Amino acid sequence: MGADHDGGRRRTPPLLRTTAYAACGVVLLAGCASMPDRGDLSDVESTPRQETQVRVFAMPPRDDAPPAEIVQGFLEALTSDDPRFSTARQYLTPGAARKWEPEQSTTVLADGPDSQAGQSGGREESDDFTFTLTGTKVASIDAQQSYSPAAGDYSQTVHLTRDKKTRQWRIDALPSGVVMGKSDFQRNYMSVNKYYFASHTTSAGSGQPMAVADPVFVRERVDPMTQMVRSVLDGPTSWLRPVVRSSFPTGTALARGVTALTPDDQNRLTVPLNDKAARIGHGKCDEMAAQLLFSLQSLAPTVDEIELRAGGTQLCSLTDERATAVAERGAETHAAYLYFIDGRHRLVRMSSTGGNSAKADTVPGPLGDGSTAFRTMAVARDEHSAAGVALDGKSLYVTSTVASGSLGEPVLTSKGKTENDRLTTPSWDGQGDLWIADRDPADPRLLLLEKGGGEPLEVLAPGLDGRIKSVRVAADGVRIALVVEKGGKQSLLIGRIERDKSGEKPTVSVQELRSATPDLEQVTAVTWAGDSRLVVVGREAGGVEQAQYVQCDGSIPETGTLPGLTEVKSIAASEDSDAPLFATSKDGLLWLPGGSGWRTLKETASVALYPG
Repeated sequence: MGADHDGGRRRTPPLLRTTAYAACGVVLLAGCASMPDRGDLSDVESTPRQETQVRVFAMPPRDDAPPAEIVQGFLEALTSDDPRFSTARQYLTPGAARKWEPEQSTTVLADGPDSQAGQSGGREESDDFTFTLTGTKVASIDAQQSYSPAAGDYSQTVHLTRDKKTRQWRIDALPSGVVMGKSDFQRNYMSVNKYYFASHTTSAGSGQPMAVADPVFVRERVDPMTQMVRSVLDGPTSWLRPVVRSSFPTGTALARGVTALTPDDQNRLTVPLNDKAARIGHGKCDEMAAQLLFSLQSLAPTVDEIELRAGGTQLCSLTDERATAVAERGAETHAAYLYFIDGRHRLVRMSSTGGNSAKADTVPGPLGDGSTAFRTMAVARDEHSAAGVALDGKSLYVTSTVASGSLGEPVLTSKGKTENDRLTTPSWDGQGDLWIADRDPADPRLLLLEKGGGEPLEVLAPGLDGRIKSVRVAADGVRIALVVEKGGKQSLLIGRIERDKSGEKPTVSVQELRSATPDLEQVTAVTWAGDSRLVVVGREAGGVEQAQYVQCDGSIPETGTLPGLTEVKSIAASEDSDAPLFATSKDGLLWLPGGSGWRTLKETASVALYPG
């Protein structure tokens, strides 16, 4: 990827040797340069996406290579599967090789960096030469492997010098970290979730700690399992750290001499730790093992047991079945029903498996009896209660979904003058708290109702710039998705929920809001669809409306785009990835079976929703 483009002045680059491990033996894969038997060397074009069993190795600099070829070879080496970038270091002087820290950052460009000889670059007959690397930034990965969308121009200088003894050109000054184009980044890196526990929230149903996903990127073919374990032990990323905890004692690391981790034939992974973990209790050890098990299953779903060891003895062993008794995770929660508001503005439900044969029934109680018309609703995650906003958007009600009774008085009322200036759709977290925004221009507020009632608590949002259109809180109660309007545009922002109970009155705030859809100018609908993934319906400037998956860090999964929809009113997804998607549009209630297009159901619906 670093070699996608070279400003139209591409030099013949060093070769990339590609090795594919298959049953029939080792083969050379077309698409990367390979070692030719005859003829001239050929240019390496943009590297296509390849299967995970493919390894790409860079070639070292050839003797008497000119400056342009040295720069090009170095950029190619950055995209290889060399674990410690040892081949890339061969393009550097000894001093530069010692100082260069490739793990500190990765800059992702729309295309590979162009390299252009600098104005003061000198001549090849001299002993120094300068190139400028340019491109358009797409994203950056920091030293913690955390992804952030980026924009703007990239411009960095590479300086080369000629060794006085060998007369070989080498790079002696270069930007920190690694730079590559988007296509090679997608080939080299994969997004995975590592897990920690929410510091101030527990499950409303079980009282267990809530597992929180912390998405990071690891190099896909450079022992990702060991990378993942080390990353979990290193602790959460800076953005998430204020609201989560790790059960690993400070200073815990892999035992000395452990360089690679591999599951055995029983899908059990043994993780030897240093002495920092030697004296932990059994309950704490189970939490540590659960963190690793959840994390590694996002990388290798077949891993179903973690054994932790320290000082030559077993600390604990945790299976996939037992992990559910240690902590609760949104993706492991299976909704019994899909809910929707029918043509009579009542709350209706049917089996969450969907299908044309599914039978819909009204929900017990006042939300389903038709006595009050509702515009939008949210069902609590235990499916025992729900919150509904009246048709005019003024009043919020909370009541049972399992027993009949009166609706009672509203728990919240908006004074907004129009429907669009009143209450948004509410949203429940896994702790049983209810979130909603009042869009009244005279008093716009983000509000929290603990356990769905009591005096509404105003949530501080110091970084909010615009008016909230939609609120969707994650099951873990730690992250919140806000669709925010400003200047006729709508953007999806992800914020960190911080709770402080140290004062006379508890305070809740949403901190460090960051964009998850920087390319969209309109966001129609959004919902969580996994521990770190959302489904978003929106459009880019001048584009058409489409539904797509996005990660909460702003990255796009490989299976990002979904089949097209038109005039979407709502979309429903579950954190459980096995549950189908539902949507409402001008065509009615739709569902999306795996691997096919949207199908229309017989039911009439204005809003579809899963619990949450």
